[in-house]
Amino acid sequence: MQKILQSPRSLKRNLMVSLFIGLGLGLNLISTAASAQNYPNRTVKMIVPLTAGSGADIAGRIVAKSLAETWKQSVIIENRPGAGGLIGTGAVVGAEPDGYTLLVQSASYAANPAIYKKLPYDPLKSLVDVDILGQTPYVLITSAEGPYQSIRDLVIAAKSKPGEITFASAGVGSSTHLAAEYFNQMMGIKLIHVPYKGSPEAISDTMAGRTAFYMAPLDTAIGQLKGGKVRALGVTSKARNAAVPDIPSIAELGYSNFEIGLWFGVWAPAGVPAAIVKKINQDINLAMQTPEVKAAYEAKGIKATPMSPQEFAKFVREEMAKYQKIAKDANIEPQ
Repeated sequence: MQKILQSPRSLKRNLMVSLFIGLGLGLNLISTAASAQNYPNRTVKMIVPLTAGSGADIAGRIVAKSLAETWKQSVIIENRPGAGGLIGTGAVVGAEPDGYTLLVQSASYAANPAIYKKLPYDPLKSLVDVDILGQTPYVLITSAEGPYQSIRDLVIAAKSKPGEITFASAGVGSSTHLAAEYFNQMMGIKLIHVPYKGSPEAISDTMAGRTAFYMAPLDTAIGQLKGGKVRALGVTSKARNAAVPDIPSIAELGYSNFEIGLWFGVWAPAGVPAAIVKKINQDINLAMQTPEVKAAYEAKGIKATPMSPQEFAKFVREEMAKYQKIAKDANIEPQ
């Protein structure tokens, strides 16, 4: 093979090009590191695509308060509910990828792809997985004045009237929707789905007896539970939750294989520098270890489960697969 020789001038030119490229990459790395070090230097907005008082809203506000103290900057929560969380999520997807607009969403982020044929964004590419905010069980609630005293009562009634009894959810494609579908599958019952704007509305109508039950996030229903305004038939974790120790788990009531949980997380628009994502992740994980956040979480029945961005990304994809299976087994036709 003939060896191609370069002239001294060509060698010099190529060397200069390489130096400029290297210098540019080096300056870019320095700039990214500096921006992460200085982050944040102004207000950070966390968009919650759900109603105020929803599970993600509660967890987000607890952590946002701690982050504001750490960062010495305002951290505001902005609720943009609608379309199963798609409206608020879309707002974050279209935001500047600088780390100053973040998404705080529940497990509905992983449930939506199982319900909608086409999302206005790519859940695997349009956003960056930042961190999990915590996990909590659902609690199956019914009206305190209603006829159902136990899971068994509800199942017997549903089997005697297939397709007649209703259940509430916080919206089509929400995690509360698919958690209830999972319950129906495990119990071998068929019910009518009644979607609401969010958890507060679903709890209100269930409390009034307009729906048979709602698979409520524990942190959203804990006030009504402690006030005796609703009746709890069971929590969806394997064991009881310390915040409501008198409520049995559905598993311990004779349905040993039953378990499904709710979680909340933070995402950023694709393109946010990895150094900033890492800083947000580390600061959230530190926030969850503070006495103030721990106490607030315990009171609401939320468990802190810190993860790295990579661990959270893996977790989210596993949850997506789980909800896909639930939707398929429930014969839910994607919209």
